Amino acid sequence: MSDQSSDQLNSLTALVLFSGGQDSTTCLAWALKRFARVEMLGFDYGQRHAVELECRDRLLDGIKSLRADWASKLGESHTLEIPTLAKISDTALTRDVAIAMGADGLPNTFVPGRNLVFLTFAAALAYRRGIRHIIGGMCETDYSGYPDCRDATIRALQTALSLGMDAQFELHTPLMWLDKAATWRLAAELGGAGLVDLIREHSHTCYLGERGARHDWGFGCGECPACVLRARGWQQYADATT
Repeated sequence: MSDQSSDQLNSLTALVLFSGGQDSTTCLAWALKRFARVEMLGFDYGQRHAVELECRDRLLDGIKSLRADWASKLGESHTLEIPTLAKISDTALTRDVAIAMGADGLPNTFVPGRNLVFLTFAAALAYRRGIRHIIGGMCETDYSGYPDCRDATIRALQTALSLGMDAQFELHTPLMWLDKAATWRLAAELGGAGLVDLIREHSHTCYLGERGARHDWGFGCGECPACVLRARGWQQYADATT
């Protein structure tokens, strides 16, 4: 995060990494509160849970209906295809294999370099569109052991991207130090019960792409690491608000 004031940010455009999940939807609301215009970027990289990309339109329609000022700030929604990422990966996010811990101590849902690639492509797009602020849902508190979600990784990449493109990028990670309960709470603070309900009904987190089973916290298999984190966070949030 930079030291720029809210007034300065309110005159600028931001690009949000928007997958269609809980975290990226919360980040989108965070950006809409702070920036004059917000564009979105999603990636189709051969993920098993590509259904998340289909959720984005419903989420955007819902956000537009929640607040007229947010609707007026929404800009273009971009999608980039990076099939090579799946081809060079052998992970449970890009292959039909059971989710398990690897010998290196990382879950096999870790796609090596994914966030580095995403943010590099985002910066390239932002550069061409005159955007300097990029927002992602990376989180070190509930990051499932992914090293490319760590704050140090993001800070280092911000420096590299700014140097490599000779442009002063700011990578914002509003969820970096929040657990999932705090992420639900942030959504409530940003958009009230309407945003919380929208995230529950239309965002997608499940690694297996399961949309059949409806739980209190939304749709998913209920057993993969992403579902377990989301469910536990929801229960903690719900217990604290009742």
